[in-house]
Amino acid sequence: MSEPRSRGGRRGREARKEARQNKSGNTIPYIKRNIPVSNLTSDEALEIIESNADTILEEIGIDFRDDPESLQLWRDAGADVQGERVHFPKGLCRELLKTAPSEFTQYARNPARNVQIGGNNTVFVPVYGPPFVHDMDKGRRYGTIEDFENFVKLAYMAPAMHHSGGTVCEPVDLPVNKRHFDMVYSHIKYSDKPFMGSVTAPERAQDSVDMASLVFGEDFVQNNCVMLNLINANSPMTFDATMLGALRTYAANNQACVVSPFILSGAMSPVSPAGTLSQLLAEALAGTALTQIIKPGTPVLFGTFVSSISMQSGAPTFGTPESSLVLNGAAQLARRLNLPFRSGGSFTASKLPDAQAAYESAQTLLMTLMSGVNFALHSAGWLEGGLCSSYEKFVMDIDQCAMMEVMARGIDVSENGQAMDAVREVGPGGHFLGCAHTQANFEDAFYRSRIADNNSVEQWQSDGSKDAATRANEIWKQMLNDYQAPALDPGIDESLQAFMTKRKNEFPDSNV
Repeated sequence: MSEPRSRGGRRGREARKEARQNKSGNTIPYIKRNIPVSNLTSDEALEIIESNADTILEEIGIDFRDDPESLQLWRDAGADVQGERVHFPKGLCRELLKTAPSEFTQYARNPARNVQIGGNNTVFVPVYGPPFVHDMDKGRRYGTIEDFENFVKLAYMAPAMHHSGGTVCEPVDLPVNKRHFDMVYSHIKYSDKPFMGSVTAPERAQDSVDMASLVFGEDFVQNNCVMLNLINANSPMTFDATMLGALRTYAANNQACVVSPFILSGAMSPVSPAGTLSQLLAEALAGTALTQIIKPGTPVLFGTFVSSISMQSGAPTFGTPESSLVLNGAAQLARRLNLPFRSGGSFTASKLPDAQAAYESAQTLLMTLMSGVNFALHSAGWLEGGLCSSYEKFVMDIDQCAMMEVMARGIDVSENGQAMDAVREVGPGGHFLGCAHTQANFEDAFYRSRIADNNSVEQWQSDGSKDAATRANEIWKQMLNDYQAPALDPGIDESLQAFMTKRKNEFPDSNV
């Protein structure tokens, strides 16, 4: 008789768990933070950093390599252009940035998924850029378009992911000069959340704009932001022609550029946090200001990716206190410029979704929220220093991101939140488990992790003695099994496929 009851109990637990997970899918499209930001750097220190950044811009300068058009734009704006190096009069970049919006909407093809970027808002975004993927069944391997589509689907299924992202992994099974079509199409086809465009060549950026225009309408795209794109400075103090060409294309089409110095402190910037902040501020000022020369008022984000390195091996390290201080300081600098800020995520150097991955990612993700990051790229799936998109890590990370949403709500001091009726009902010496307030609130009172096992050791053993990664492995497979594509207008789909076929036929067949 005990075995049937046990099975029935397990089915009951699983049914309740499924109901909670289905309920959690109805969430807000982005986080509205009700908690204050944590400012770890004094105003006096920030003023010193800003002064040093002005010195870098004016005396040392920034290289704009192999890009005569950008150099001419700076020359016309009043900068001192010497060869490929641009020297900026003090205050020029800040003056140009006065036309940039402090907050803007990125529109999704499903209006319920629109995200507000800037202000007290945080948008969690999947991993970006890895050439490899990893899962517990197949191990480490090169990414494919199937993997790319899978990660888009997982991001679509995850309430804690507010955005579909960009290059969620590199589909190396497709030709380099054509794969951007399939990548952008996957974001449009398999998700209705906002997405990012291609930046690997100016013409690929234009293809992304053209595909978005087929979805949203050309006039809408020219007047509203429907895509973000990632423009990395080639630190130290250099922008290359590829990034600049993509920046000019997107800015001219009113699409938001995320201008992000990519810095490994000690290799691409000074080892000190203050020196790194001065350099990255100078680089960000130069890149963001260029967008306003091209089209005043176009949205732009102050971004940064910063980590330290091992001084023994030179390998990137993550979750360190120094990189957290730089992230927090950069967020303060962005607010002083009145610009939306991109940084943070779930970083780790670990090769597996293990304890190291969890510790390092949690350190970065919590600082991401507390620093007031607006656009948090790499929030789910990052493994091996960004070389791998991990299926199991993705599931573990979205669980942590969902916790951040609860943290961002702050403490509820409504009448229900104060719970004085419960205190009066229970009184001294009683317990709160059966009181009316607990019964009315128990379902949503505490965050319930989808990954963590909080059962007794006996129950854990009965369920298979699984660790977190094993549970995550089962979850992502179930998510993909349960996936249902959002509706896409057949006419739009047909137009997108016709556009891609026409454009692909214009390229040679070789993988270049």
